Parts: sequence; C-alpha cells; structure tokens
Amino acid sequence: MIDTEASKKELPQKCALCKKKAVRAYRPFCSKRCKDIDLGNWFMGKYVIVGDEEHEKQEGGEIIPLKNE
Repeated sequence: MIDTEASKKELPQKCALCKKKAVRAYRPFCSKRCKDIDLGNWFMGKYVIVGDEEHEKQEGGEIIPLKNE
C-alpha cells in the first residue's frame, strides 16, 4: 500500500540558476527573475539541445527527414 501523504510531499529543490531554495510558483526556480533569466538564455542560444543530424536537417524553417543514401 502506498502512503499518499508521503507521496504528496516533495523533496526540497534548489533553484536551477542560483541554487537558492526553489519556490513552488516558479519551480524549478526561486523567483520570476531567475525564471526570466533562464528563458532569456534559451532565446539567446546559450542552451542547445543537440539533435541527430543523420536523420534530419533544417531547410527554410522546417525540419525535413534525410533520405537514406
């Protein structure tokens, strides 16, 4: 049997940016400021999710699967 009260409790988490205690409203951040800074970092290209270039390439704003050669 699973204890529902224990499963509802969340472990304390630190802000992903400044490492202060995270606040539920801005989780995983501690404030709107840290949340906005992180979003700005994504917009500025400071964070990148690397894709598999063998399977797709971007042309004219759309992703097109590469054909097997």
